[in-house]
Amino acid sequence: MGRVSQAQAQENRKRVVDTASRLFREQGTQVSVADLMKAAGLTHGAFYKQFASKEALVDEATAHAFTELAQRHTTGLARYEGQRDAAQEALFDAYLSVEHRDVPADGCPVAALASDIAREGGGREARRVYTEGVADFADFLATDDQDGIVRLCTLLGALVLARATNGSPLSEEILAAAHAALTETA
Repeated sequence: MGRVSQAQAQENRKRVVDTASRLFREQGTQVSVADLMKAAGLTHGAFYKQFASKEALVDEATAHAFTELAQRHTTGLARYEGQRDAAQEALFDAYLSVEHRDVPADGCPVAALASDIAREGGGREARRVYTEGVADFADFLATDDQDGIVRLCTLLGALVLARATNGSPLSEEILAAAHAALTETA
């Protein structure tokens, strides 16, 4: 089999990072390299041509997920012409939705990766990126009257509990209660 071009190698790497970012949010970082590469449509051996280790991929996929999150915030602000309150309310609607609860692969890395990142070593790049991403998200949520960390904790806690209780009426009650709490005080 012939060698792939540099352009194809870069495209393959991008596909692996994107696939890993989604799978890690959906299933956790314990996803095997073999399963990850299969989902990306590449061979297991191709992984080691692109990444020094799985940990290196976790670092890069975490950064990718937080870049996507920051882009969503920027897009939201642009959509609402810089009106932060309107952008935040739209975020609450989307974040505390049944769709977001049910599709973690496309969702918030703060909620999806929290447990896995907590188990990572303190010196890891993924931990640093996660910490910065949480701080940036909290900054986005802050208002003159409300602390962004409290608002983020409300969003995150509600989503995690709604996912854990999915299949029961309590799940949607949690989403609705958090939404009401955030929008009544907005």
